[in-house]
Amino acid sequence: MTGPEHYREAERLLAGRTFPADPELRIEERHRPPTAEEIAAAQVHATLALAAATAMGAPVEDDLAGFTIEDRDAWYKAAGEKPRRNGGAR
Repeated sequence: MTGPEHYREAERLLAGRTFPADPELRIEERHRPPTAEEIAAAQVHATLALAAATAMGAPVEDDLAGFTIEDRDAWYKAAGEKPRRNGGAR
Protein backbone atom coordinates (compact mmCIF):
# COMPACT_ATOMS: atom_id res chain seq x y z
CA MET A 1 0.00 0.00 0.00
CA THR A 2 1.15 3.52 -0.71
CA GLY A 3 1.07 6.30 1.86
CA PRO A 4 -2.08 7.86 0.34
CA GLU A 5 -3.77 4.45 0.30
CA HIS A 6 -3.01 4.00 4.02
CA TYR A 7 -4.46 7.48 4.63
CA ARG A 8 -7.68 6.65 2.77
CA GLU A 9 -8.00 3.30 4.56
CA ALA A 10 -7.70 5.01 7.95
CA GLU A 11 -10.46 7.43 6.96
CA ARG A 12 -12.65 4.58 5.69
CA LEU A 13 -12.24 2.59 8.90
CA LEU A 14 -13.11 5.59 11.06
CA ALA A 15 -16.25 6.32 9.06
CA GLY A 16 -18.04 3.32 10.55
CA ARG A 17 -20.67 1.50 8.55
CA THR A 18 -23.71 2.82 6.79
CA PHE A 19 -26.35 0.23 6.10
CA PRO A 20 -28.78 0.37 3.16
CA ALA A 21 -32.10 2.02 3.81
CA ASP A 22 -34.22 -0.53 5.60
CA PRO A 23 -37.73 0.39 6.73
CA GLU A 24 -37.24 -1.88 9.74
CA LEU A 25 -34.29 0.20 11.01
CA ARG A 26 -34.57 3.59 12.68
CA ILE A 27 -32.41 6.32 11.13
CA GLU A 28 -29.88 6.16 13.98
CA GLU A 29 -29.58 2.37 13.51
CA ARG A 30 -28.60 2.74 9.84
CA HIS A 31 -25.16 4.03 10.76
CA ARG A 32 -22.96 2.55 13.43
CA PRO A 33 -19.76 4.11 14.74
CA PRO A 34 -16.46 2.29 14.19
CA THR A 35 -15.63 -0.62 16.47
CA ALA A 36 -12.57 -0.68 18.72
CA GLU A 37 -10.90 -3.02 16.22
CA GLU A 38 -11.59 -0.61 13.34
CA ILE A 39 -10.21 2.30 15.37
CA ALA A 40 -7.04 0.32 16.16
CA ALA A 41 -6.61 -0.66 12.50
CA ALA A 42 -7.18 2.97 11.46
CA GLN A 43 -4.43 4.07 13.85
CA VAL A 44 -2.01 1.61 12.24
CA HIS A 45 -2.88 2.86 8.75
CA ALA A 46 -2.60 6.49 9.86
CA THR A 47 0.82 5.80 11.38
CA LEU A 48 2.01 4.13 8.18
CA ALA A 49 0.69 7.05 6.12
CA LEU A 50 2.58 9.47 8.36
CA ALA A 51 5.77 7.43 8.08
CA ALA A 52 5.46 7.40 4.28
CA ALA A 53 4.84 11.15 4.10
CA THR A 54 7.76 11.85 6.42
CA ALA A 55 10.12 9.59 4.46
CA MET A 56 9.09 11.16 1.17
CA GLY A 57 9.95 14.61 2.47
CA ALA A 58 13.48 13.57 3.43
CA PRO A 59 16.33 14.92 1.33
CA VAL A 60 17.66 12.58 -1.31
CA GLU A 61 20.53 12.81 -3.75
CA ASP A 62 21.58 16.40 -4.50
CA ASP A 63 19.39 17.71 -1.65
CA LEU A 64 16.17 17.37 -3.67
CA ALA A 65 12.89 16.72 -1.90
CA GLY A 66 11.73 13.09 -1.97
CA PHE A 67 8.34 13.88 -3.55
CA THR A 68 7.80 13.36 -7.24
CA ILE A 69 4.98 15.26 -8.92
CA GLU A 70 2.93 12.05 -8.94
CA ASP A 71 3.58 11.50 -5.21
CA ARG A 72 2.56 15.06 -4.39
CA ASP A 73 -0.63 14.79 -6.42
CA ALA A 74 -1.52 11.44 -4.79
CA TRP A 75 -1.13 12.98 -1.32
CA TYR A 76 -3.23 16.02 -2.22
CA LYS A 77 -5.94 13.75 -3.64
CA ALA A 78 -5.92 11.46 -0.59
CA ALA A 79 -6.05 14.35 1.86
CA GLY A 80 -8.81 16.13 -0.02
CA GLU A 81 -6.64 19.10 -0.94
CA LYS A 82 -6.24 20.29 -4.48
CA PRO A 83 -2.87 21.61 -5.65
CA ARG A 84 -2.87 25.19 -6.90
CA ARG A 85 -0.89 26.30 -9.91
CA ASN A 86 1.74 27.98 -7.75
CA GLY A 87 2.27 24.74 -5.83
CA GLY A 88 0.44 25.68 -2.62
CA ALA A 89 -2.72 24.10 -1.24
CA ARG A 90 -6.08 25.85 -1.40
